[in-house]
Amino acid sequence: MSEVIHVVAAVIVDAAGQILIARRPENKHQGGLWEFPGGKVEVGEAPLDALQRELHEELGIDVTQARPLIQILHRYPDKSVKLDVWRVDGFSGEAHGKEGQPICWVDEAELDEYAFPAANTPIITALRLPECMLITGESGLDEYPARVEAALLKGVRLVMLRAHDLGLDQLKPLWHELNQICDDHNARLVLNGSIDVANDLQADALHLTADRLRELTDRKAFTGSLLSASCHNPQELEMAQRKGVDFVTLSPVMPTNSHPDQPNLGWDLFKEWVEGVTLPVYALGGMDETCLEQAWNSGAQGVAGISSWW
Repeated sequence: MSEVIHVVAAVIVDAAGQILIARRPENKHQGGLWEFPGGKVEVGEAPLDALQRELHEELGIDVTQARPLIQILHRYPDKSVKLDVWRVDGFSGEAHGKEGQPICWVDEAELDEYAFPAANTPIITALRLPECMLITGESGLDEYPARVEAALLKGVRLVMLRAHDLGLDQLKPLWHELNQICDDHNARLVLNGSIDVANDLQADALHLTADRLRELTDRKAFTGSLLSASCHNPQELEMAQRKGVDFVTLSPVMPTNSHPDQPNLGWDLFKEWVEGVTLPVYALGGMDETCLEQAWNSGAQGVAGISSWW
């Protein structure tokens, strides 16, 4: 087995929402490709300390606000890299390439125009996903728009429509109405359903139950761009990665009102299961905004829930 190199990396976001990227020297591993700046963690060094040191040495900035974003273990033919990625939203100083490396500030949508190492793909996915996801609960058909808009006004930017009791004739107009509401708030709507229904609705984002994930043989069967799935154990997490989904929910983390007697993972087990998972994971089950810091420190992308925003 190849050596595992522990590396910290920073997704640095400025006040205008632009992201800093740097180009790797031609004579280094993956030379010439663009990356999120950072470097090796020294023996005995805390990851955040390493991040602060590396960004000062490479860019001349001092970190004032940062949080964990995602951890990725990526195996190249010649080495394995554990990427410890942090989102940096506050810093002092003016970023510049102190080591002569080219740097630039780009909009999130422009990232696809730059060539990154393969290990960076889930980082970009995590960057584009919000912290909180609403999953719709039981409601009268005419109540969905107002409830979704209320959540969006609270800052939610990812909404999962889970309405398995609706037939396609009811679901189709509701989907298009909610999709327009989400577009108006710069949010994304995800359908919890089947590939056939998602394709019929021309949905851009689809969430599969664990059973539907097991039945999935080719992710290309879904014509949209964002595919996610529900997971409840390490085997399902591994299956989701193998089948190429973009993110998952992992549940139940804590007791819920709807299933108070169902065994829950707790944060320690959640963190253990998420380690080594190379895609964003939302913590689900008893979650609200007050759980975000615990979720981030446990390896989560953020939190998902029904009752907090519904």
